Amino acid sequence: MTVNIPLCFRGKKILAPMVRVGTLPMRLLALDYGADIVYCELYVIFVCFICFSFHVEVLETVDFIAPNERVVFRTCERERHHVVFQMGSADAERALAVAKLVESDVAGIDINMGCPKEYSTKASMGAALLSDPDKIESILTTLVKGICKPVTCKIRILPSVEDTVNLVKRIEKTGIAAIAVHGRKKEERPQHPVHCDVIKAISEAVSIPVIANGGSHDFIKEYTDIETFQKATAASSVMIARAAMWNPSIFRKEGLFPLKEVMQDYIKYAVRYDNHYTNTKYCLCQMLREQLETTQGKKLHAAQSTQEICDVFEMADFYEETTAIFEAKKTSLETETQDEDDQMEDPDVIKMAVRFDKREYPPQITPKMYLLEWCRKEKHPQPVYETVQRPLDRLFCSVVTVAEQKYSSTLWDKSKKLAEQAAAIVCLRTLGVPEGKLCEGENHLINKRKREDGEHLSNRDHGDLAEPSHKKANFTEETYNMDVPEM
Repeated sequence: MTVNIPLCFRGKKILAPMVRVGTLPMRLLALDYGADIVYCELYVIFVCFICFSFHVEVLETVDFIAPNERVVFRTCERERHHVVFQMGSADAERALAVAKLVESDVAGIDINMGCPKEYSTKASMGAALLSDPDKIESILTTLVKGICKPVTCKIRILPSVEDTVNLVKRIEKTGIAAIAVHGRKKEERPQHPVHCDVIKAISEAVSIPVIANGGSHDFIKEYTDIETFQKATAASSVMIARAAMWNPSIFRKEGLFPLKEVMQDYIKYAVRYDNHYTNTKYCLCQMLREQLETTQGKKLHAAQSTQEICDVFEMADFYEETTAIFEAKKTSLETETQDEDDQMEDPDVIKMAVRFDKREYPPQITPKMYLLEWCRKEKHPQPVYETVQRPLDRLFCSVVTVAEQKYSSTLWDKSKKLAEQAAAIVCLRTLGVPEGKLCEGENHLINKRKREDGEHLSNRDHGDLAEPSHKKANFTEETYNMDVPEM
């Protein structure tokens, strides 16, 4: 359990969760301009469930990375006590697992119960949860009891005020810290008027903070309008989506900054935190809006890198200076890492410069399998792999111990599995044992598998109960783009 730092949801100006918009640069910019709390974009549970956290020293960030090495969620110390991690989930235990994964690096956890998109509702997430109060109660209660950070949820309103209020009262009993209410029904879109009267009825019916959302189109054009919307809904706080997407300086008490200045401030954060250029371009296009057909807008649309985006906004010098700082820092860290590696060099480890290339091996056959088979044949304990990851570049190196001797490749690999296969190759080559490559001729492990498969089929034909061959499916990462970013 982590130490809880209470996050207050009363009297706050909040950046709403927006797909493709609520990434780190936008969240930091909103905080700079006066936002009190920032929600990250919606993350679907099966994306997060397979991630691991990693500290990136060059950027000074904490990254949550999927097995394909894609950064799913990036955060930093600046927003640690202000950022709320929003997820979409229909499973209480998996939601808890993800919450435990991220809770030490965020200020709160939110469950999305308002996303009307098909990918959410078909998976019984988002707005689909609104028709399943038992599941809502299970998810929220599990989270409230299982983590130290405050838990919130974000809903849309139901067809009737009475049903909406009754649902919110039940949600309140789970012990959540606050509830955000998007004042539209799940079938309504931004062009439909926001139902302030429903949000007000909710605010008056419960004691927990109610966060009003959905006022960008009808109410919020500048900072003073935030208070107008808050009064109209009797809410404790206001959550802003599209108005902040168009110009995040909406959070400034002193008034909006010129759009050019805002966009340059955004680009500085995008470069500073190595934001992917496609996401940077998307957010800048949302800010430009009707100016997309100008010369600058067309140049932005054509940009194919962060450097080209900086050129469009007359920030080439900033890009070069920041890149040079990163390179210098990276070189310094590489030197430190190499010195540490040299100091930790183990003379008892046999090393070779090898990599595992699966194209050189038959399908389903690997050096690790050959090494395990050899150990069984020679009556040795099975191989033991110790794998480490280098902080600087996130590469892996593995050491395998066989018969009390250690083996490792001198080359670092991009995944734990590849590093272990390389270590197995070093061991096999040192011992003069076949490693299963295609060029080695007949493969006895393939023949063995064929015999085992034949015996399995024979047993099944004779009515014997065969061991189930299915395995639990692995979750895979996907990114969902939504026409309407406001959830």
